[in-house]
Amino acid sequence: MRKIVYGFLAFNGLVFLASIAIIAFVLIAYHPQTMAQATAEQITQPQTSTGKGIALLGAAMATAGSSLGAGVALSGVGAAAIGAVTEKPGMFGLTLVYVGLAEGIAIYGIVISIMILGRI
Repeated sequence: MRKIVYGFLAFNGLVFLASIAIIAFVLIAYHPQTMAQATAEQITQPQTSTGKGIALLGAAMATAGSSLGAGVALSGVGAAAIGAVTEKPGMFGLTLVYVGLAEGIAIYGIVISIMILGRI
């Protein structure tokens, strides 16, 4: 049970770090000084709008927030699940459902991010 909970926490951590990397990329790529240093050749080509940058930032924040929330929920549920399985091993299946419900929060955030990215 402990390995399952740690696996879910590791997944949430990776999703959170990927979201932070996307936020950093958006902030660097769409920084006003970076946009001002564009050459004349780049100006004639279609540029990415500010709205697209804000949409990318929103998608990253949705994923980051949901994975952080899932990690917080999973820490409490996982600790309680390990305690319940230790006292009564027959409750393993039921506690696995609760751990999966806590993990569902991160999946909802990823789905919202995919919906935002699909509209760009």
